Order: sequence, then C-alpha cells, then structure tokens
Amino acid sequence: MKEFYIAFLTTGSEIQDFYLVKSIAVRVGSNKKQYLDLQVGDKTGEINGKKWDIPDTELPALNEIKVGDIVKLKAQVTEWNGLKQLRVTRIRKAVRQDGVELSDFYRTAPEKPEEMFAFLEETVQRMTDPELRAISDAVLTRNREKLMYYPAAMKNHHAEIGGLLYHMKRMVQMGEYYCSVYTNLNRDLLLTGVLIHDIEKLTEIVCDETGIASSYSFEGQLLGHIVLGVKTLARLAAELNISSEKAVMLEHMILSHHYEPEFGSPKKPLFPEAELLHYLDIVDARMYDMADALIGIQPGDFSDRIWRLENRSLYKDTFSDRKQTEK
Repeated sequence: MKEFYIAFLTTGSEIQDFYLVKSIAVRVGSNKKQYLDLQVGDKTGEINGKKWDIPDTELPALNEIKVGDIVKLKAQVTEWNGLKQLRVTRIRKAVRQDGVELSDFYRTAPEKPEEMFAFLEETVQRMTDPELRAISDAVLTRNREKLMYYPAAMKNHHAEIGGLLYHMKRMVQMGEYYCSVYTNLNRDLLLTGVLIHDIEKLTEIVCDETGIASSYSFEGQLLGHIVLGVKTLARLAAELNISSEKAVMLEHMILSHHYEPEFGSPKKPLFPEAELLHYLDIVDARMYDMADALIGIQPGDFSDRIWRLENRSLYKDTFSDRKQTEK
C-alpha cells in the first residue's frame, strides 16, 4: 500500500515508496560526474528526482530501468527553483513480491466510461438536424471501444484512463448550458463540434487497452490530431452525403479550436459555434489543471508553480469545501 503520494509530499520529509518511471537518463554534470535524472509519477502527480555522483558500478542496474517500470525509491523531498524535487539515495525496480497495486500509479476519469458514453449517445439522439446527428452518431459508434479507455493527452489535462470521454462529456454539458443562454447558437452544430474536435487523438496517441499512453504515433507526430481530424471529417461527410456547407464548417471548427497558429490552428474561429468550442475546450482544460494542482495543498497555502498554467502558484482558500481527495 502506497504511503507517500506525490501530491502530498512535504519539503524536508524522508520517503521510501514505489513510483512509476515517466522518464529516466544518466547525465554528466558540470563537475564531470554522472548523475541520474528521472521523472516519476503516481495517480496524484509527477515529480523530478536526481541521484547524484553515480559510480560506474551502478550503471548496469540503472540501465535496466525503463520508462513504464515501477521503482522503489528512498529519497529526501527538497526544493529547487520553487518546485519540489526528490534527492534519491536508493532506487531499484519493483518485483512481484512487492505486491504493488497498479491503481496507485494510473489516473482514471472519475466517472464510469459506460455511463459517460450513454450520456453522449442520448445527447446525439436529441439532435434535430439529421446530417449533424448522423456524423455525431458515426463518430461515437465507430470509436466506442477506444473511447472506453483512451486519455485525452500524453501529459497535461485529462491524461488519464477514460480522459478523452470525460473531456467530451463535460464540454457537452457546458455547451448545452451556453445554448440556453445564447439562443442564437445552433446547438447541434456546437455539440457535433465538441464530439469531433479531439476525436483523432485516438490516432495521434499510441495507447493500449490498459489506457496507458506510451508515445505519439507516426501520423500523430507528422500531422497531429487537428489535421487528422479534418481528413476524417472529410471522409465521413462524403460517405454520409453531408452538405458541403456543414462539412466545411465542421472542418473549420476542428482547424480553429486551438485558436492560435503556434498551438496548431491555421485559422481563428469565424462563426459563433467555432468560437465557443475553443472556449469550452480551454475552460475544461484549465479547470482540470487547477483542480489537479490543488490536490494535497492545505487551505491557506499556495501550490508549486504550474508550468502549464503560465508558472502560476495557485491558492487554496480556507472557506470553500474543496475535498482533500486523490485522483
């Protein structure tokens, strides 16, 4: 049973526990001495670790440790540049006799995949536009198996088992509400955009049935999920005989949902539903990242700096009911 979850580590404490290796390398420092640089994680987060002054005699054992292995570490929790870090004194690969529980190391979406998928199916059945309903239904039914376990990212927001489905569901929930406020919006167009905007992450990311992402695919590295999504939408539209106007507008929603060229979007949104799709995506990502950053933070304290939130340190107030739960 794990005792020292990453989100709850405190500077100065001594730990001895099991962690999942996210990256590992032996490097040479400015003093010409070898050191081990690794990133480890569990279901509550990730942390960098260093093992200094490694003699050549340790290299064979260290070289056997690969990304994806579970290791047992003995270390001190230190701080460097405002971030917690592990000063490792001992490291070894876990063995079967250790009895580690995989659920301690891999995050899962907080809702059951079958229930999230059923929610999206019911949303699609309420669409009144037959062409948009047909595309949405095809996207869901043809990708059902992978959606049961696929994450929404290698890292960052919703990088968890079932994370893509969870991301889609929450965006649909927000989209439904916005359509009740801004009655000029086309609900079916917006929600179809939600369902298709990230669907080609199923191709972009390499992931097995355990839900653990291992790398980016060949197509993912060369094209990315935005270009792959446009190609998939074009094929679907031709197959289902979707009108040219709707097909192009949906392609535009995929192309523009990252908003800025440096983030992969060659066009900015040019109609209301495309604009809102971008912000639904951003809101869900930011709320996920902020909730994640505050896990383990005591009321009245600040988190470490979060690079994906522009290196902000987040504050947890003392009066809100923010439960101290692990993901």
